[in-house]
Amino acid sequence: MTQQSVEPRTSAEDAGPGSHVPAGRSWLDRYFHISERGSTVAREVRGGVTTFMAMAYILLLNPLILGGKDVDGRLLSQPGLITATALAAAATTLLMGFVGKVPLALAAGLSVSGVLASQVAPAMTWPQAMGMCVIYGVVICLLVVTGLRELIMNAIPLALKHGITIGIGLFIALIGLFKAGFVHQGTATPLSLGPTGELAGWPVLIFAVTLLLIFMLQARNVPGAILIGIVVGTLAAIVVNAVGDIDPKAWSSGPPELSGGAVSSPDFSLFGNVEFGGWGDVGAMTVGMIVFTLVLAGFFDAMATIIGVGTEAKLADDKGRMPGLSKALFIDGAGGAIGGVAGGSGQTVFVESATGVGEGARTGLASVVTGLFFAACLFFTPLTAIVPAEVASAALVVIGAMMMQNARHVDWGDRSVAVPVFLTVVLMPFTYTITTGVAAGVISYSAIRLAQGRAREVGVFMWVLTLVFVVYFALHPIESWLGVS
Repeated sequence: MTQQSVEPRTSAEDAGPGSHVPAGRSWLDRYFHISERGSTVAREVRGGVTTFMAMAYILLLNPLILGGKDVDGRLLSQPGLITATALAAAATTLLMGFVGKVPLALAAGLSVSGVLASQVAPAMTWPQAMGMCVIYGVVICLLVVTGLRELIMNAIPLALKHGITIGIGLFIALIGLFKAGFVHQGTATPLSLGPTGELAGWPVLIFAVTLLLIFMLQARNVPGAILIGIVVGTLAAIVVNAVGDIDPKAWSSGPPELSGGAVSSPDFSLFGNVEFGGWGDVGAMTVGMIVFTLVLAGFFDAMATIIGVGTEAKLADDKGRMPGLSKALFIDGAGGAIGGVAGGSGQTVFVESATGVGEGARTGLASVVTGLFFAACLFFTPLTAIVPAEVASAALVVIGAMMMQNARHVDWGDRSVAVPVFLTVVLMPFTYTITTGVAAGVISYSAIRLAQGRAREVGVFMWVLTLVFVVYFALHPIESWLGVS
C-alpha cells in the first residue's frame, strides 16, 4: 500500500460547477470551506457551543483524576490543574480549528490522565510525569511527519472503520448513561438500572426528560435540537434544585448553581513545570514501557475517534479517508506535548466532538468556537459547573444513537467482516476502552484472513498493527518476564 500524494476529497468538495457554493463568499466562508462542506456559520457556531457544553465536564474531572500524590508524596494544585486543563484544551482546539480546519475538539485525554495517575506518578514526580507527556507527544508527531500514522489509519479496512464508529457510539452512550446515574454498577450484576434496580432521585429524572426532549425535537427535524435540549435541561435542573429539597451530592458534578462570583483569576503555577531525566531510580526499561503505554493510549484512542467523528461529519471519502487528515493527526500528537507543558496531561481528540457534528458542524470554525469557550473558562470557571453532568450526558446518548447508523454499511453475512466488527463494537463499551476494541478488531481480522488463505489481502501495515496489539494484550506478562513493575 502506498501513500497518496493528493488528499482525499469529499463529495461536497468535489461538487464542481453544479454545487451549491454561493458566489461572493466571505473570507470566513472561504477560509473554513463552510459552503463546500454544506454548512453555515450559524451551524458551526451552534455546533461549537454544543461540543463545549458536552465536554466542559473535563474541567472538573481531569483535576479529580490527577489529584493523587506522586512518588514524593506531592499533590498538584487544584486551581492550577483547572487552569492547565482549560489552557491546554483552548490552545489545541484553536489550533485544530485554524490549521486542521475540521470540527474536532481536544482536551485532556482521560486514558492518558489515567495512565499518569495510576502508573507514572507512583514511580516519578509530577514534573517528570509531564515530561513523559511531552516525549510521547513528540513520538506521535514523528509518526505523523514520517507518514506512518496516516498510513496506519488508511490501512485499516473500511468495514473496521465503520465498526469503530459504531463502537464509539455505544461507548459514549454508555458513558452518558453511567454519568447520568441511569446505569449503575450493580450488586448482584455487573450493571443495573439505577443503584438498586430502579431509578432514584431528581437528577436522573432531569437526564431522562432532557434525553426524551432531544429525541422528540430531532424527530421533528428542529434545528439545534441537542443545544436546545441542553439549555432547557439546565434551566429545569436549576429550577428543580432551587425549589426542591435535593442533596447536593445527588448531582454527579455538583448542584446546578453559581457558587461565589462568576469570575475567577487563572492559576498558571503548573505551566512549564516539566522535567526531563532524573529517571535513574526508575530504570530505562520502565521509562520505555511508560512511553509505549502513553503512545498506545494517545495514538489509537484518537485515531478511532477521528475516524468515527470524521465519518459522522461526512468528511470521509468512499474509502473512509479524510481530507486534511495529516494536519489533524499532527495537531493531535502535538497535544501531548502542549498538555505536558501546560501541566494538564496530554491532549487528545474528544468523542464529544460528535455532539457538535450532530448539530451540523462540518468545519474548523466549530473548533474555534469551542476553543474560545475553553479560553473564556480561564476566567469564568465557576460558570462551567452550572450545566449538570446529567444534562450533558443526554447529548452523549443521543450522539451514540446517531452513530449506530453506520451499522447499515457492514455486511453482517460475511463472517470475515462481521466477526472483527462485532468484537470492535462490543469490546469498546464492555471494557470501557476504545483501544481494546480497535485491537481486538485488528487482530481478529488478520487472523481470519490468515485462516482463509488470504493473508496478502491484509497488508503490511495491518500485520504490523496486529503485532503491536498482540504486545498490547500481552503487556503484563511481558513486563513480568522482563522484571518490570
